[in-house]
Amino acid sequence: MRVLIAGASGFLGTHLSEHLRVHGHEVVHLVRRPAESPQESQWDPAAGRVQPSVVEDADAVVNLAGASIAGNPHSKRWAREVRDSRVDTTALLAQTIAACERPPAFLAGNGISYYGDHGAYELTEDSESLGDALLTRVTRDWEAATEPARDAGARVCVLRTAPVMDRGSSPLRQLRLLFSLGLGARLGDGEQYMPMISLRDWVGAVAFLLESHDLSGPFNLCCPQTPTNSEFTRALASALRRPAMLAAPTAVLRPALGRMAPEILGSVRVRPAALERAGYDFEDEDVDDVLAAALA
Repeated sequence: MRVLIAGASGFLGTHLSEHLRVHGHEVVHLVRRPAESPQESQWDPAAGRVQPSVVEDADAVVNLAGASIAGNPHSKRWAREVRDSRVDTTALLAQTIAACERPPAFLAGNGISYYGDHGAYELTEDSESLGDALLTRVTRDWEAATEPARDAGARVCVLRTAPVMDRGSSPLRQLRLLFSLGLGARLGDGEQYMPMISLRDWVGAVAFLLESHDLSGPFNLCCPQTPTNSEFTRALASALRRPAMLAAPTAVLRPALGRMAPEILGSVRVRPAALERAGYDFEDEDVDDVLAAALA
């Protein structure tokens, strides 16, 4: 299979590319600088430029492009960049796929923030999106940008991705340092559910979707048993053999986190129902499995 990947230089794109190549697939990267090999193709999403022939020649296109959400949550410029870097790249690829005589499959990156705060209610891909938190609004626009490809008959899978836990990924790398220093803390009351997924299951699930030609629609990329923040805090402290007796009060966190407060304090108890139904076999079912794999 020939797979075209946008955002291939990022953490997830690097690991997905390596996995696909090891398993015999041809991988081509979309890059913003001049291409340096036949495995690269230059594009300029800000200017709306991508080579149609490169998209036409692919069996599948994967979009993982997007600015880091690590930034100043009080900045309007940062919020605009978070949105535009995701929506504009998806729209360009979807429109290019729609113009192909034989549209390739489109695996479009997205986020688990799509659902918004649902408290303790268990969510599946059929659950509604609630609220107007920044990332919830971004994910709605992000998903809507795939419509041209879907309308043209392409197979479209929307990857509603939870934070990917690995010693090399931003969330866990930062938390591991804090917890190792004895500064691990429950956030708010700790009862909010916080979805996550191990790196190996994220890569495995995306490869599974690439190779399952009859699957389409939204897919939750998260471990089957979503922990609460309290459960995650205890599990990480235990894995690192450090205490975590502190608590960060909601009243302090909310103003400090700004637009990101709903992502930290909101509750998303989500299940990967579509992947389970399709027969994907998770290696890491719960928070203890995810952390064991991440810290191994």
